[in-house]
Amino acid sequence: MAFDESSAVPEPASSHKSSTVASARIDRIFGSAQYFRLWIAQIFSSGGDWLALFAILITADRVGGGTPEASVAYVMIARFLPGLIFGSAAGVLVDRWDRKRTMVVCDIGRAATILWLPFVDFVWQLVLASLILEGFALLWAPAKESSVPNLVPREKLTAVNSLSLVAAYGTFPLAAAVSIGLASLATVIQRISAVDFLRIDAESMAFYIDAATFIASAAIISRLVLPRGPQTTSGQAEGSTRVWAPEQVFKDLRDGWSYIFLNPTVRTVNVALAVGLIGGGMIVPLGPVFAEDVLHVDGGDGFRAFMVALGIGVAIGIAGLTLRQNRLHKEQVFLAAVFGAGACLFVATSMWTLVGSALLVGGLGVCAGTVYVLGITLLQENATEELRARVFAGLFTLVRSSVMLALLLGPALALFLNGLSDKFFDKEVNILGFDVIIPGVRLTLWLAALIMVAAGFLTLASRRRAGGRTASP
Repeated sequence: MAFDESSAVPEPASSHKSSTVASARIDRIFGSAQYFRLWIAQIFSSGGDWLALFAILITADRVGGGTPEASVAYVMIARFLPGLIFGSAAGVLVDRWDRKRTMVVCDIGRAATILWLPFVDFVWQLVLASLILEGFALLWAPAKESSVPNLVPREKLTAVNSLSLVAAYGTFPLAAAVSIGLASLATVIQRISAVDFLRIDAESMAFYIDAATFIASAAIISRLVLPRGPQTTSGQAEGSTRVWAPEQVFKDLRDGWSYIFLNPTVRTVNVALAVGLIGGGMIVPLGPVFAEDVLHVDGGDGFRAFMVALGIGVAIGIAGLTLRQNRLHKEQVFLAAVFGAGACLFVATSMWTLVGSALLVGGLGVCAGTVYVLGITLLQENATEELRARVFAGLFTLVRSSVMLALLLGPALALFLNGLSDKFFDKEVNILGFDVIIPGVRLTLWLAALIMVAAGFLTLASRRRAGGRTASP
C-alpha cells in the first residue's frame, strides 16, 4: 500500500527541528546523507578487512607446514598480482555496469569467500581465496570512488576524501585491538559443543566478523540513491553486449589510458603518486634497518616510532585540509606537498637521533596525506563520468606497481650501495668537519627522497606543458 501523507501522524515540532539540525550537521560534515551512509559502509568493510588480513596471515603461517614464510609470501603475492594484471580491465567493466549493484555484489561475494576461510587446510586454498577477494576489491574500489562526485557537492570533495582516508586507515588500530580480544572470546565460545562445526578459534572469529561487516556494507549501499553509471545511448541491451565484445573492451581500455596520459591534471596526479610512492614506499622495508644501522636503536622500536609518527602526520594533514578546504588552491598545495614529502624524508634520514628523525617522518606523513587526499579530489573533479572508473582503476594499478617496486627495490638497492660505501668510503665521510656515516640504507633512503623530489619536478613540468590549465575533457 502506498504511503498516504494525509493519514500520517504529524511529527512534533521539537522532533522535526532536531531532525533538521542533525541533517544539516551531516550535510556540513559529509556533504550529504547519501555519502554519510556510504562512509559508514566503508567503515564496516575497512575494519573487517584489517581484521581478516591479520587472521589470513596467521592462517597462512599455520597451514604452511615447514615453510610458513613461503606461505605468507604466496598470500601477499595473491593480494598484489590481480591488481597489477587486471586492475585496468576492472575499470572498464565498472564504467559499463551499475555501480551500486557492482558494490553490493562485490560485498556479498567477499562475505561468501571469507566464510570459506575458517575451513581451509592447504596453502593453495588460501591463495585462491585471496585471489577471489582481491578480484572483488578491484571492482569495488573504482565503483566507490567514481560514485562520490554524484553524492556530494564539488566543494565538499576534499573533506569527504579526507574522511574516506580516515575510514580506510583509521580502522587499523581498532581492528588490531579487536583481534587481540578475539582469542579470549573464542575460548568461551569453544565450550559450546553445538558450534564445533564452525571451527571456532581466534582466526575464524575474525573471518566471521569480517563476513558480517561485508553483509552490513552491502545492505547500506543497496539503499543508496546512485545513478546507474555511464550507459550507451541506445539502451542497456547494447551496453551489455559491448561489455563482452573483446574489441570494444580493448578500445575502452585504450581510451582510458589515453585519457590518463593526455588530460594534464589526471596525468599530473598519476605521475606524482606513482613516482612518489616508489621513493616513499622504501621507508617501510628499510625503516628497521635504518633505526639499527644509523640511529643505533632497536630496529623494532625505531620502526614503530616511525609508523606512529607517520600516522599522526597523516592525521594532521587530513585535519588541516578539512579545516581549510574552501581556501585552498588544490593544484598548488598538491605540488608543494609532493616537494615537501621528499624534503622531509631527506632531512629525516640525515638525522642522528630517533626523536629528530621521527619528527621529520611525521612531516612526511602530513605531506603524504595531503598528496593522497588532494590527488583523489583532483581526479574526481576532472575525470569525466564516462571514464571515471577507468581513471581510478589506472591510478590504483600504478600505486600497486609503485609500492611493489619500492618493497622489492629498496632492500636490494640498500645491499648494493652498502657494498659500494664499504669499499670506497668505509661507510663514513667527512663533511665540513663532521663525520657522517653512510651505510647503504641511508644512501638508499636519500635516493628515495630525491626520487620524490623528482616526482615534484615531473608534476611541475606537466603543469607547465598544459599552460597551468586543465584540458577540457
